[in-house]
Order: sequence, then C-alpha cells, then structure tokens
Amino acid sequence: MALAWAALLSPPLNPPSSSLISTKPKPHFQWKISSKSSKSKRATLFITNATADQNQAKDKDKDKDRDSDTPAFNPFGFVTDNPSSRSAIQLPDSPAEDGNVGQMLYRIEDKGKEYGSYIKSGKLRWFVRETGSVNSRKGTVVFLHGAPTQSYSYRNVMSQLSDLGFHCFAPDWIGFGFSDKPQPGYGFDYTEKEFHEALDKLLDVLGVKSPFYLVVQGFLVGSYGLTWALKNQSRISKVAILNSPLTASSPVPGLFQQLKIPLYGEFTCQNAVMAERFIEAGSAYVLKLEKADVYRLPYLSSGGPGFALLEAARKANFKNISSQIAAGFASGRWDGPILVAWGISDKYLPKSVAEEFQKGNPNSVQLKLIEGAGHMPQEDWPEKVVDALRVFF
Repeated sequence: MALAWAALLSPPLNPPSSSLISTKPKPHFQWKISSKSSKSKRATLFITNATADQNQAKDKDKDKDRDSDTPAFNPFGFVTDNPSSRSAIQLPDSPAEDGNVGQMLYRIEDKGKEYGSYIKSGKLRWFVRETGSVNSRKGTVVFLHGAPTQSYSYRNVMSQLSDLGFHCFAPDWIGFGFSDKPQPGYGFDYTEKEFHEALDKLLDVLGVKSPFYLVVQGFLVGSYGLTWALKNQSRISKVAILNSPLTASSPVPGLFQQLKIPLYGEFTCQNAVMAERFIEAGSAYVLKLEKADVYRLPYLSSGGPGFALLEAARKANFKNISSQIAAGFASGRWDGPILVAWGISDKYLPKSVAEEFQKGNPNSVQLKLIEGAGHMPQEDWPEKVVDALRVFF
C-alpha cells in the first residue's frame, strides 16, 4: 500500500515547462512508515519546503538562546544536593572569585565546641566534652560516637544527664571531629588495636574511675568502642548501645563500601558534606543549618579527617567486627546489664538487628524502641534517649 501511494504522489521525471520558470521552491517529500501493531501499517507523508526549513532554523536559534540562559555545569554542585547544604553553602557561579567557602569557615569555625576542651594524651591531642563534675553522685558516663560523625551528637544528652547528677565525658575519636588527625604511618595507623590503646591512655589521663557507664553508637569507631568493652568488662558497670551494627547480618552502608574502592574512595572521603549527608540519609529528618555546619566543619577545614576515615575504613573488616560483637555479648560471655535503645526509623540498620542481638543474651539485654528516631537517636530525639538512660542507670 505504501509503495502504491508513493508511486501516485511522486513528482514526474519530466515536469511541464511551466514548472521550469516557477519561482516557487520545489516541495521535498519524506516518507515514514509507522506501525501501531504487527498487523497494520500506516504511511505518513511529511511535506517540507524551504519555508519550513527556515522556520526550523529559527527554532534552532531559539533553542540556542534558551541553552545560553541555562546555568552551566557547576563542579561544586555536590554540596547543594540536600536542603541543609543548599542553605548553608550558597556558592555563586564563580565561587573562587567570591571566596564563599572561606567566608563560611570563618562564620562557623567556633561552632560546635560546647562543653569541650583539648586534652593531651601521649603524643595525641583529643577534643573531649565534659559535663557534671568529679563529685557527681550518680557516677561517670563515657560516650563514644561512630563514623563519620563526632561527639557533638551527644551534647544534649550529656547536658541533661549532668543535671540529673551524672559526670559525663564524650571524646572525639582520633581522626574525627576536633581531635588530632595524624597522617597514617606517622604515629597512628587507624587500626582497631591503636584505637583501643589510645582510648586506654585517654581514660587514664581523664581520671575515669572504674567501673563506669559506657554509651556507644554507630559504625566503625563506634564498633571499636564495643570491642574495647569486650576486652575490659571489669571496668564497665553497664553498657548502653544506641543504633550500631551488632550482628553478622548488619548491613554495611554504601559510604563505607565506597571508601574501600581504590581511587573512588579517595574522591569520596574528600566530600565536604559527607557527614551531614550520612546522618540525614539514616534519619527521617534534615539537619538544621547550625547543626549541619558543625558536622561539616572538620571536613571543610582540611583533608585530614577524610583521609583518616578512609584509612580506618579500609583497615576494618565490618562483618568480622559485627560477628565479634554478637559473640562477645552473648549468653555465657557477658553477664553485665545491657540496654539497646534503638531508633526504629534507622535507614541503615533495621530493627531486626536489635531483636536478633537481644535473642543472643535475653537475660542481660533490654530492648527499648525509640519511635521517631533514626540512626542517631541522640541527635534526633535526645529527650527520649535521656529517659531511657536514666531508668537504665
């Protein structure tokens, strides 16, 4: 059928003489065969002439004008993907000319150091938050954070617990927050053993008397806090665990998998908004600007924190560590009281991880589910965490 129509509509090979003197442009015919089903085909005839070509050219010019109005690719676009970053960074089209990153560092450089001071322990300088006093009647609580965050997440919990009579310490692990970030191979290699040894020395410098209460949350260095506890059971009165990988079935977040990839890990670790993105991705909430500033600050200030995280992540066997924790706190291995306070909106670790861990030692483990909180309940809902700790301690 299509061929028959083509024969009828095609121009004659020898057109009449009148067509030779015509000033009108010759029409151009273009056939397109389209089908809506395998059974039928329909021939569509498109007739274009010089006028249509001119209109097409004009449309292309308009498209070029529109393209010129579209913002060009911004290499700093990675910092504007979430609401908190977008409102904080506010990078112009030419950030190097405007100096906004430097201005932002100046604006936030003194933020986030509530209750904190620098403590020298051997060759390392720790940043440690402290609330309450040595004479606090209810005992000492040591808070250990996870990666890629810092002790800032515990500020509200510490403040409220000190009002209840507790003496609280929360250090930034070496390589994180405001603590020292030595280059790997020059005094600190970011292995589990070195983190344990450094924590031992710090507790001695702080004068933390045993037994004390231990609160741990998070991945990597958070897990090292739990493996340290397994080696120092006599020093601990009670352990409270907030969302952390506790079993071999615990998923490993994409961030830590990316860090293990050669070259890609080096790029990932230098993402200035990595920490806040990690927090927000594990929670139902977006961080307020003033909080995002603090989590971002170490990674903006230098490349040290990123490379420290990279080194620690590459030397960690996440599944093996989680298996050690599950076995070490199981019945017959750990007899002390354990509280698992779990934010049920955690996007990284499902509630089943906490329930499986409890089944391993039902006589010692108490499970407290915290509604409305995600991966970092101490940040999402500190009041509920304080209530759970107050009752447990």
